[in-house]
Amino acid sequence: MTARFDGKVALVTGGGSGIGRATALAFAREGATVMVAGREPSELRDTVALIEKEGGVADALPADVTHGMDVIRLVKTTVERHGRIDIAFNNASYASEPTPLAEICEAVWGDVLSTNLTGVWLLMKHEIAHMKENGGGVIINTAANIGIHGRVPGFGAFAASKAALSTLTRTAAREYIREGVRINAISPGSVDSEATVQVQQDSPIGRVARTEEIANTVLWLASEESSFVVGHDLVLDGGATA
Repeated sequence: MTARFDGKVALVTGGGSGIGRATALAFAREGATVMVAGREPSELRDTVALIEKEGGVADALPADVTHGMDVIRLVKTTVERHGRIDIAFNNASYASEPTPLAEICEAVWGDVLSTNLTGVWLLMKHEIAHMKENGGGVIINTAANIGIHGRVPGFGAFAASKAALSTLTRTAAREYIREGVRINAISPGSVDSEATVQVQQDSPIGRVARTEEIANTVLWLASEESSFVVGHDLVLDGGATA
């Protein structure tokens, strides 16, 4: 059986831990060459080592998605080393400590939005430009179930950034699908990862998600199996916001 992503190149930001690491591993198991990016070089090296231990192919590049030049370098280097970018999983996220809205300082507000919204816009800006000129591609962005889907006290900046990202994803999807770039988002709830914002919510399923479950969904959205899914924000929270 041919793996779904044989010959494909996948770029995964936030790839040093949590959902990003699980998804990078999943892509590699399905035949993709994976470039992982993030702020912590040691975490990225660990992800690459895990992939290589299983016989997969991976590379790493430290990058801060809030810096435009870092994003340009990330996309350019991935193409230079591996020939193209077929799939981009824009997963890097940041959340501050729970704080009532009127007590959030401007610096924290700016940090959250620059990573979760502006950073993804920068990534899509350069990923889309590459994909348009190279036969198309697939982009999946990580939003959150406490964006437009649910409200949790203390996470105003995070929720605002992720709600905006969901809308940005839908807009970009409509703009670029006819140019061969298919764009969607996922909105996870609580996940069994230290790198994920942990929010106690009543979930009909009775547990938090496993990172592997989120990764499986990302791979489905990246595959031809979901070829008619465009501009969707898929909520993965065990029914918490249903």
